[in-house]
Amino acid sequence: MSAIPFLNFEPMHKLIRSEIMQSFQDVYDANWFVMGKKLEAFEKEYAAFNNTNYSIGVSNGLDALHLALKALNVTKGDEVIVPSNTYIATALAASYVGATPVFVEPDPNTYNINPANIEAAITSKTKVIMPVHLYGQACDMDAIMAIAKKHNLFVVEDNAQAHGATFNGKITGSFGNANGTSFYPGKNLGALGDAGAVTTNDESIAKKIAMLRNYGSEKKYHNEEIGFNMRLDEVQAGFLSVKLKHLNEWTKQRKEIAKQYNEALKNVGDLVLPAVHANATHVYHLYVIKTKNRDGLQKHLSENGIGTLIHYPIPPHLQKAYQSLGFKKGSFPIAEELADNCLSLPIWPGMTLDQVNTVAENIKKAFK
Repeated sequence: MSAIPFLNFEPMHKLIRSEIMQSFQDVYDANWFVMGKKLEAFEKEYAAFNNTNYSIGVSNGLDALHLALKALNVTKGDEVIVPSNTYIATALAASYVGATPVFVEPDPNTYNINPANIEAAITSKTKVIMPVHLYGQACDMDAIMAIAKKHNLFVVEDNAQAHGATFNGKITGSFGNANGTSFYPGKNLGALGDAGAVTTNDESIAKKIAMLRNYGSEKKYHNEEIGFNMRLDEVQAGFLSVKLKHLNEWTKQRKEIAKQYNEALKNVGDLVLPAVHANATHVYHLYVIKTKNRDGLQKHLSENGIGTLIHYPIPPHLQKAYQSLGFKKGSFPIAEELADNCLSLPIWPGMTLDQVNTVAENIKKAFK
């Protein structure tokens, strides 16, 4: 039996190889590598895809969130509400601007931030709610936007894992005041290196982010603010334009793989399969199952040549980086339970039905 890796780029990259090579050649021959036509084209294309007025290409997803908060004038003494169940980058963005991340527990069914828990976390210092569309499923954005409006708060979506997901028909990354996304290679829309973007419908925010990413400058050598070097280069912008044309088809494949897993793994042991909110869509950046025997199952799959990953083994509040906040084991029990019991199965465009069935059969064997 041939090994089944957790992630395999080969099928999708084989399909677009000639387009990618042509894009690279275009940049190479133009001899213009930063802030050029490829970036301008991709920003327009991604804004159109994401149904926003503006898309500003930046260096990576964390920088996108950082710049979004900076553009909203979030600063020292402010608080940013983030999920307790997320990758640490969400919290780091708040820390970068001097704000304090305030953790809120997820919905135990969808694993996304639970709107019912948000209001209790709001204080006079709260400035932003930062929902994360985790694993590829849209958060309950109607409820979150209503809370933000009620308390006069900004919303910054962390859309790194959910390109193309929707809530009540509206696409993620188009709800908030400014929203960050990542194009890290493993994402549903992935560059061939680090890359990211901020999406917004607000012209003044878009202009500010475009300036901040480029040393605080709109005009060369004229620096209006203390900015950053957080630009998306021409090579990656060109690659992303190529991949964006294929994203809907790749998302369709991810959904089909998830459907196959759902059918094959129904009623197996104590497995909890992904639950999707009635008004949300899921683009399956990750296919995450839950079991009390997570570590044993992972070991069994590894011994049979099947790659898996744990997203995420240590919640942000228990990381050494945030020990100053004073949290301990038990502070956020739902996030901790997910960290102890969740396992991400292989899923990628080009994965075959036979490979999905092989993973499923090996999981069934582990429970016998």
